[in-house]
Amino acid sequence: MKEPIKTASDPNASAGERGDATRQKLLNAAIDVFGQYGFDGTTTRALASAAGVNLQAIPYYFGGKEGLYLAAAEHLASLISSHVGARRQQVQARLAEIQSEGRPPTRDEARELLTTLLHTLAEVMVSERSRPWARFLIREQMEPTQAFDKVYEAVMRPMLEAVRRLVGVLLEDAPTSERVRLRSLSLIGSLMIFRVANAAALRQLEWNEMGPRELDAIRGNITDIVRSLHGGGVK
Repeated sequence: MKEPIKTASDPNASAGERGDATRQKLLNAAIDVFGQYGFDGTTTRALASAAGVNLQAIPYYFGGKEGLYLAAAEHLASLISSHVGARRQQVQARLAEIQSEGRPPTRDEARELLTTLLHTLAEVMVSERSRPWARFLIREQMEPTQAFDKVYEAVMRPMLEAVRRLVGVLLEDAPTSERVRLRSLSLIGSLMIFRVANAAALRQLEWNEMGPRELDAIRGNITDIVRSLHGGGVK
Protein backbone atom coordinates (compact mmCIF):
# COMPACT_ATOMS: atom_id res chain seq x y z
CA MET A 1 0.00 0.00 0.00
CA LYS A 2 1.32 3.46 -0.92
CA GLU A 3 2.00 5.91 1.88
CA PRO A 4 -0.35 8.92 1.89
CA ILE A 5 1.05 12.07 0.27
CA LYS A 6 1.86 14.71 2.85
CA THR A 7 1.21 18.37 2.18
CA ALA A 8 2.54 21.49 3.86
CA SER A 9 -0.70 21.78 5.86
CA ASP A 10 -0.72 18.12 6.87
CA PRO A 11 -0.25 17.85 10.64
CA ASN A 12 1.64 14.61 10.04
CA ALA A 13 4.16 16.26 7.71
CA SER A 14 7.60 16.86 9.18
CA ALA A 15 9.00 20.35 9.65
CA GLY A 16 11.40 19.68 6.79
CA GLU A 17 8.60 18.63 4.45
CA ARG A 18 6.55 21.70 5.34
CA GLY A 19 9.60 23.88 4.83
CA ASP A 20 10.33 22.38 1.41
CA ALA A 21 6.72 22.92 0.35
CA THR A 22 6.77 26.55 1.53
CA ARG A 23 10.02 27.22 -0.29
CA GLN A 24 8.65 25.65 -3.48
CA LYS A 25 5.48 27.74 -3.31
CA LEU A 26 7.52 30.91 -3.00
CA LEU A 27 9.78 30.02 -5.92
CA ASN A 28 6.87 29.24 -8.23
CA ALA A 29 4.98 32.37 -7.21
CA ALA A 30 8.11 34.53 -7.52
CA ILE A 31 8.65 33.63 -11.19
CA ASP A 32 5.11 34.74 -11.99
CA VAL A 33 4.96 37.87 -9.80
CA PHE A 34 8.43 39.17 -10.64
CA GLY A 35 7.69 38.52 -14.30
CA GLN A 36 4.53 40.63 -14.14
CA TYR A 37 5.75 43.56 -12.04
CA GLY A 38 9.54 43.46 -12.14
CA PHE A 39 11.85 43.46 -9.15
CA ASP A 40 11.19 47.07 -8.11
CA GLY A 41 7.45 46.80 -8.62
CA THR A 42 7.09 43.65 -6.53
CA THR A 43 6.60 43.74 -2.77
CA THR A 44 7.35 40.95 -0.35
CA ARG A 45 3.73 41.11 0.74
CA ALA A 46 2.59 40.45 -2.84
CA LEU A 47 5.00 37.53 -3.11
CA ALA A 48 3.85 35.97 0.15
CA SER A 49 0.21 36.47 -0.79
CA ALA A 50 0.67 34.86 -4.21
CA ALA A 51 2.43 31.91 -2.62
CA GLY A 52 -0.11 31.63 0.18
CA VAL A 53 2.56 31.68 2.88
CA ASN A 54 3.51 33.81 5.87
CA LEU A 55 5.38 37.03 5.07
CA GLN A 56 8.25 36.01 7.32
CA ALA A 57 8.93 32.97 5.16
CA ILE A 58 10.76 35.13 2.62
CA PRO A 59 13.55 36.36 4.93
CA TYR A 60 13.61 32.99 6.67
CA TYR A 61 14.24 30.93 3.52
CA PHE A 62 15.85 33.46 1.18
CA GLY A 63 17.18 36.31 3.30
CA GLY A 64 14.89 38.83 1.60
CA LYS A 65 13.41 39.84 -1.73
CA GLU A 66 16.74 39.90 -3.60
CA GLY A 67 17.64 36.42 -2.39
CA LEU A 68 14.25 35.13 -3.52
CA TYR A 69 14.69 36.81 -6.91
CA LEU A 70 18.02 35.09 -7.54
CA ALA A 71 16.67 31.77 -6.25
CA ALA A 72 13.68 32.13 -8.58
CA ALA A 73 16.07 32.56 -11.52
CA GLU A 74 17.87 29.35 -10.54
CA HIS A 75 14.52 27.59 -10.16
CA LEU A 76 13.44 28.85 -13.58
CA ALA A 77 16.64 27.49 -15.10
CA SER A 78 15.94 24.09 -13.55
CA LEU A 79 12.35 24.12 -14.86
CA ILE A 80 13.48 24.85 -18.40
CA SER A 81 16.26 22.29 -18.16
CA SER A 82 13.77 19.66 -17.04
CA HIS A 83 12.05 20.07 -20.42
CA VAL A 84 14.94 20.62 -22.82
CA GLY A 85 18.02 19.50 -20.89
CA ALA A 86 17.57 15.79 -21.52
CA ARG A 87 17.23 16.31 -25.28
CA ARG A 88 20.25 18.60 -25.35
CA GLN A 89 22.28 16.02 -23.46
CA GLN A 90 21.21 13.31 -25.90
CA VAL A 91 22.39 15.47 -28.79
CA GLN A 92 25.68 16.22 -27.07
CA ALA A 93 26.18 12.52 -26.28
CA ARG A 94 25.58 11.61 -29.92
CA LEU A 95 28.08 14.25 -31.05
CA ALA A 96 30.62 12.88 -28.58
CA GLU A 97 30.00 9.38 -29.91
CA ILE A 98 30.57 10.58 -33.48
CA GLN A 99 33.75 12.35 -32.42
CA SER A 100 35.01 9.15 -30.78
CA GLU A 101 34.69 7.53 -34.19
CA GLY A 102 37.31 9.97 -35.44
CA ARG A 103 35.08 11.87 -37.84
CA PRO A 104 32.91 14.98 -37.96
CA PRO A 105 29.12 14.67 -38.12
CA THR A 106 27.68 14.27 -41.59
CA ARG A 107 25.27 16.90 -42.84
CA ASP A 108 22.39 14.44 -42.52
CA GLU A 109 23.34 13.65 -38.92
CA ALA A 110 23.67 17.33 -38.04
CA ARG A 111 20.35 18.14 -39.71
CA GLU A 112 18.54 15.35 -37.82
CA LEU A 113 20.04 16.30 -34.45
CA LEU A 114 19.36 20.02 -34.94
CA THR A 115 15.77 19.40 -36.01
CA THR A 116 15.15 17.17 -32.99
CA LEU A 117 16.60 19.74 -30.63
CA LEU A 118 14.57 22.62 -32.07
CA HIS A 119 11.37 20.56 -32.10
CA THR A 120 11.77 20.03 -28.36
CA LEU A 121 12.38 23.74 -27.81
CA ALA A 122 9.30 24.57 -29.89
CA GLU A 123 7.14 22.40 -27.64
CA VAL A 124 8.29 24.39 -24.62
CA MET A 125 7.80 27.77 -26.30
CA VAL A 126 4.25 26.93 -27.40
CA SER A 127 3.19 25.46 -24.06
CA GLU A 128 1.23 27.67 -21.69
CA ARG A 129 3.56 26.70 -18.87
CA SER A 130 6.26 28.85 -20.48
CA ARG A 131 4.18 32.06 -20.29
CA PRO A 132 5.37 33.16 -16.81
CA TRP A 133 8.89 32.00 -17.68
CA ALA A 134 8.93 34.27 -20.73
CA ARG A 135 7.75 37.30 -18.76
CA PHE A 136 10.55 36.83 -16.24
CA LEU A 137 13.18 36.31 -18.95
CA ILE A 138 12.05 39.23 -21.11
CA ARG A 139 12.61 41.60 -18.20
CA GLU A 140 16.06 40.14 -17.67
CA GLN A 141 16.85 40.44 -21.38
CA MET A 142 15.96 44.13 -21.28
CA GLU A 143 17.87 44.94 -18.09
CA PRO A 144 20.16 42.02 -17.17
CA THR A 145 21.05 41.35 -13.55
CA GLN A 146 22.77 38.48 -11.77
CA ALA A 147 19.59 36.51 -12.38
CA PHE A 148 20.22 36.60 -16.13
CA ASP A 149 23.71 35.19 -15.60
CA LYS A 150 22.25 32.22 -13.76
CA VAL A 151 19.72 31.38 -16.49
CA TYR A 152 22.17 32.07 -19.31
CA GLU A 153 24.91 29.83 -17.92
CA ALA A 154 22.57 27.01 -16.92
CA VAL A 155 20.27 26.91 -19.95
CA MET A 156 20.90 29.41 -22.74
CA ARG A 157 24.62 29.02 -23.27
CA PRO A 158 24.61 25.19 -23.39
CA MET A 159 21.65 25.22 -25.79
CA LEU A 160 23.18 27.82 -28.08
CA GLU A 161 26.52 26.02 -28.11
CA ALA A 162 24.83 22.78 -29.17
CA VAL A 163 22.87 24.60 -31.89
CA ARG A 164 25.99 26.43 -33.09
CA ARG A 165 27.94 23.22 -33.40
CA LEU A 166 25.27 21.67 -35.61
CA VAL A 167 24.67 24.84 -37.62
CA GLY A 168 28.42 25.03 -38.22
CA VAL A 169 28.33 21.60 -39.85
CA LEU A 170 25.46 22.62 -42.13
CA LEU A 171 27.00 25.97 -43.08
CA GLU A 172 30.47 24.43 -43.39
CA ASP A 173 31.81 27.08 -41.05
CA ALA A 174 33.35 27.24 -37.58
CA PRO A 175 30.85 27.18 -34.69
CA THR A 176 32.58 30.27 -33.31
CA SER A 177 32.18 32.32 -36.49
CA GLU A 178 29.94 35.36 -36.45
CA ARG A 179 27.91 33.92 -39.33
CA VAL A 180 27.13 30.73 -37.41
CA ARG A 181 26.36 32.65 -34.22
CA LEU A 182 23.93 34.90 -36.10
CA ARG A 183 22.20 32.00 -37.82
CA SER A 184 21.92 30.09 -34.53
CA LEU A 185 20.36 33.07 -32.76
CA SER A 186 17.95 33.49 -35.67
CA LEU A 187 16.86 29.88 -35.38
CA ILE A 188 16.19 30.20 -31.65
CA GLY A 189 14.45 33.52 -32.24
CA SER A 190 12.13 31.96 -34.82
CA LEU A 191 10.78 29.79 -32.00
CA MET A 192 10.77 32.35 -29.21
CA ILE A 193 8.50 34.64 -31.22
CA PHE A 194 5.64 32.22 -30.63
CA ARG A 195 5.89 33.00 -26.92
CA VAL A 196 7.20 36.56 -26.65
CA ALA A 197 5.04 37.78 -29.56
CA ASN A 198 2.23 35.30 -29.06
CA ALA A 199 -0.64 37.70 -29.83
CA ALA A 200 0.94 38.90 -33.08
CA ALA A 201 1.74 35.34 -34.16
CA LEU A 202 -1.82 34.15 -33.56
CA ARG A 203 -3.30 37.08 -35.44
CA GLN A 204 -0.92 36.84 -38.37
CA LEU A 205 -1.47 33.09 -38.74
CA GLU A 206 -5.21 33.40 -38.08
CA TRP A 207 -5.00 30.83 -35.32
CA ASN A 208 -7.22 30.81 -32.25
CA GLU A 209 -4.76 28.94 -30.07
CA MET A 210 -1.41 27.19 -29.94
CA GLY A 211 -2.63 23.60 -29.78
CA PRO A 212 -1.35 20.28 -31.12
CA ARG A 213 -2.17 21.10 -34.74
CA GLU A 214 -0.41 24.45 -34.52
CA LEU A 215 2.61 22.85 -32.84
CA ASP A 216 2.84 20.36 -35.71
CA ALA A 217 2.79 23.26 -38.19
CA ILE A 218 5.56 25.05 -36.29
CA ARG A 219 7.64 21.87 -36.20
CA GLY A 220 7.14 21.45 -39.93
CA ASN A 221 8.37 25.00 -40.48
CA ILE A 222 11.45 24.29 -38.36
CA THR A 223 12.18 21.18 -40.42
CA ASP A 224 11.97 23.24 -43.61
CA ILE A 225 14.27 25.96 -42.24
CA VAL A 226 16.90 23.44 -41.14
CA ARG A 227 16.75 21.72 -44.54
CA SER A 228 17.44 25.07 -46.20
CA LEU A 229 20.78 25.54 -44.41
CA HIS A 230 23.68 25.04 -46.83
CA GLY A 231 27.35 25.87 -46.90
CA GLY A 232 26.76 28.73 -49.30
CA GLY A 233 23.93 30.13 -47.16
CA VAL A 234 20.19 29.71 -47.41
CA LYS A 235 19.15 28.46 -50.86
